[in-house]
Amino acid sequence: MGLMILASLLTIPIACFPGPEREKHHAGRDATQTKGHQGTTPSGERVEDAPARKTTTTDSLTRWDYVALGDSLAAGVGARRGYVPRYAAHLQIETGARLRVNNLGLSGQTSTQLLYSIRSDPSVRKALTRAEVVTLNIGLNDLGQAKNSHVSGTCGGQQNEACLREVVVRVERNWDAIIDEISSLRSTENTIIRTVGLGYTPHAEGIFRPYLDRVTSHIASSAADASIPYVEVHLADKGMSEDRLHPNDKGYRMIADRLRSLGYEPLYPR
Repeated sequence: MGLMILASLLTIPIACFPGPEREKHHAGRDATQTKGHQGTTPSGERVEDAPARKTTTTDSLTRWDYVALGDSLAAGVGARRGYVPRYAAHLQIETGARLRVNNLGLSGQTSTQLLYSIRSDPSVRKALTRAEVVTLNIGLNDLGQAKNSHVSGTCGGQQNEACLREVVVRVERNWDAIIDEISSLRSTENTIIRTVGLGYTPHAEGIFRPYLDRVTSHIASSAADASIPYVEVHLADKGMSEDRLHPNDKGYRMIADRLRSLGYEPLYPR
């Protein structure tokens, strides 16, 4: 019964875990032709969905490569359109640049897997080297797996919390290494690099809250040290899809809007 009570207090989800398969991504398409993980979804935001700003646009011939890194939230699972195509639409509308979107978001991906991909996959490294825009979210699957182990009583250690302590250390270590790898390939002086951390910050109570707070605090600190603008997004029930694991269209729109609020320096305005 004790585990049942604990389970009711822990509401952090696993984002499409387990067992993802990477779909093909096409870096050479404009933002209006991006292919997503759940079939083809247009990434060009309709004008009425993306409030226009009066800005001085860039040269209409300017083309930027946009690489999105992350798990199922970057892939846009749970809604018609995820935050990546919505953010791409804001970029196009407000800067005038044409985007080629390479969405490398992979359902179920952990921070360990993403770090390995950035370090070892030549195609990922090549895409990042060419990118003028990079967004990142990762970590929910790591935390979700540890949460499940805790609830099932297999977390280990004192008070069944060993895996929770371990996952915090692992996510923090991997996060720092991911930022270092991205920074070695692109500079914040010539690239729009943005992060929403975990993607969104889930609701958590009881035993899990301190562990979640430590991770989000570390992400904010690490991003600040690397001069990478970061926003922490909290979604209410109305922003979540029916699976209670992924945002719905409203939730993804909120994430994209928060990224938009960070502006587009250093590339825009000039």
